[in-house]
Amino acid sequence: MRILIIEDDHVIAANLYDYLESRGHTVDAAMEGVMGLRMAVTQKWDVILLDVSLPGMSGLDLCQKLRKEAGQDTPILMVTARDTLQDKLDGFASGADDYLVKPFALREVEARVIALVKRYRGRVTNSVLRVGDLVFHPETLVVERNGEVVKLPSKCLRILELMMQNPNRVFSRAELQAAVWGEEQTDSDTLRTHIYMLRRALTERGGSDPIENIRGKGYKLVMSNAHQA
Repeated sequence: MRILIIEDDHVIAANLYDYLESRGHTVDAAMEGVMGLRMAVTQKWDVILLDVSLPGMSGLDLCQKLRKEAGQDTPILMVTARDTLQDKLDGFASGADDYLVKPFALREVEARVIALVKRYRGRVTNSVLRVGDLVFHPETLVVERNGEVVKLPSKCLRILELMMQNPNRVFSRAELQAAVWGEEQTDSDTLRTHIYMLRRALTERGGSDPIENIRGKGYKLVMSNAHQA
């Protein structure tokens, strides 16, 4: 997953960053509100960890701007030392999806993040995904290209679904491995093999290869006229 940490406490931010990165997630961080807002609206994230007390702009204001002005529905987990009922109500009223009081266990942070993303994906995956001449039906797991059904193994389906949800975005190898295999032990050859099978199936009946290998970075789905129905 791609996780943005917006936290002004250097120690807490570093601990979160190091732990989540070690778990296979792609992580970035901002130390103040204005920069955090800019990063949140200009890049694609699976989830945002947001402190309430930030220099430049409070976490509550940042959350409201994301929801009301930017129209973003990215899951937000507020992590803060403010622990009264009113603090929590204010956090949810601003648009937060979950609220975690400091100090916290790093394992709990990851567990809440995973739960948030699962719920979020459950809300969006009912929509039919369309990218160029590719169509993915999440409810039936049917993939079509140019109107013809493409048969894919389950892991390849998951890779394709992730890419079709974010066309033209580069997915790192570690990110794909974490999203598709979770905590299962895999190596780069496993992912490479599944990417190969996916490419072969998508191009079996003609058409260009829609998956681009970005050297040293990962993979992305490149097709024009990308949209989600």
